[in-house]
Amino acid sequence: MELRQLQYFVAVVEEGGFTRAATRLHLAQPGVSAQIRRLERELGQPLLDRTGRTVRLTPVGAAVLPQARAALAAAAAVRETADAHTGLLRGQVTLGLVTGAAERAFDIPGLLADFHAAHPHVEIALTEDSSERMLTALRQGDLDLAAVGVADADPPAGLTYEILVDDPLVAAVHPDDPLARRGRLPLDVLDGRRLISLPHGTGVRAVLERACAGAGFRPHIAFEAGAPLVLARFAARGLGVAVLPEISAAQADEIGVRVLPFEDPALRARVALTWRSAGPPSPAAAALLDLLRAALVPGAGG
Repeated sequence: MELRQLQYFVAVVEEGGFTRAATRLHLAQPGVSAQIRRLERELGQPLLDRTGRTVRLTPVGAAVLPQARAALAAAAAVRETADAHTGLLRGQVTLGLVTGAAERAFDIPGLLADFHAAHPHVEIALTEDSSERMLTALRQGDLDLAAVGVADADPPAGLTYEILVDDPLVAAVHPDDPLARRGRLPLDVLDGRRLISLPHGTGVRAVLERACAGAGFRPHIAFEAGAPLVLARFAARGLGVAVLPEISAAQADEIGVRVLPFEDPALRARVALTWRSAGPPSPAAAALLDLLRAALVPGAGG
């Protein structure tokens, strides 16, 4: 039995088929299939049911799968331990970013380029998704680190985070909207108005929905978009009231909206660097966390 056979078996299960597994492994599909058949012959039992349109685990395969994953994890840990004594980092780090995070003041692409230059043997897998899904992925171990939008100043159970962005939420309206002549807005002025918001699953949307529920109404979301400035552009066309993180006066003038603060100071747009409370799962992930904290979290670099 070879580790590569276990690796191919796990990849086929996770990808749901031989072709996608071969693509992920950068191998030819017949070679992957042949190695798994050799593993099955050695074990004396079929691990995969190939009779349907999709590949499925047999009962024996389902029992073997966690052991195969454990064996691969143990082998990776052996290499990481040896590399730690030479100062060499290997492996993969999975990093999640809430949509639009790379456009903020912090330079995520530049930081990842610096990390790659310092640790060329570490592969970085980067994904953008909703905050809600990324928090679930962190808990399940599918992500090592993530920059997510959060509705609360305190992290949920099992996770640790440090705030990177903490901006007030504001309303953006067309200059001819009656609200444009007001100062600070009470939240209840949004009751019955067509609202423009970030999608469900984002931290800002969670803050908005929770605040509206506390004020006794359900927000009427007419339009959604993943980028705050796009929300403002919808508002500039008179399509509703955009609720978004604070933007600069220059941006508001360029887009053509009037930006108004809310009376409630608790309406905040927060982005947090997040990881499991037990700590990063590998030395490579720990090194990337250290770099991100030093560069992005106020006071962490000292």
